[in-house]
Amino acid sequence: MQEKHLFEYAVIRVVPRVEREEFMNVGVILYCPKQGFLQTKFMLDESRLSALYSKINIGELYERLRAFEKVCAGKKEGGVIGQLPIASRFRWLAANRSTILQTSPLHTGFCQDANETLSRLFTQLVEK
Repeated sequence: MQEKHLFEYAVIRVVPRVEREEFMNVGVILYCPKQGFLQTKFMLDESRLSALYSKINIGELYERLRAFEKVCAGKKEGGVIGQLPIASRFRWLAANRSTILQTSPLHTGFCQDANETLSRLFTQLVEK
C-alpha cells in the first residue's frame, strides 16, 4: 500500500463585488510538502460570471489566475513571490485578501497522488 501524504488546499473564488459577498468558485490551489507539489487549476465560466456581474473584466481575471500559476511554478516569471520557497509561495497564494480573487479558508487531507487529488477537488468544487 502506498503511503498517504498530508496536503492543504484552498478554493479560488471570484468575488465581483466584495461588499455583496457573492462569489463563484473558479479554481483550486493544492500544496503537498512531501511530494514537493504546488499547483493550481482553474476554469472561468464566462456566461455564469457575466450573469453574476455584467461588468466583469474576464481578460483581467485570466491574467490574475495565470499569475497564480506562475507563482506555483516557482520560476522567475512569478516575480519575487515566485522565487520564495514552496511553502511560502502557497501561504502567499492562500492568504486572505479583499480583492476580486479570493481564496477560501485552508482545508487539509491525505493523498497518495497530489495531482490526482487536485483534479478530483477541481471536479467536485468548481466544475459541478
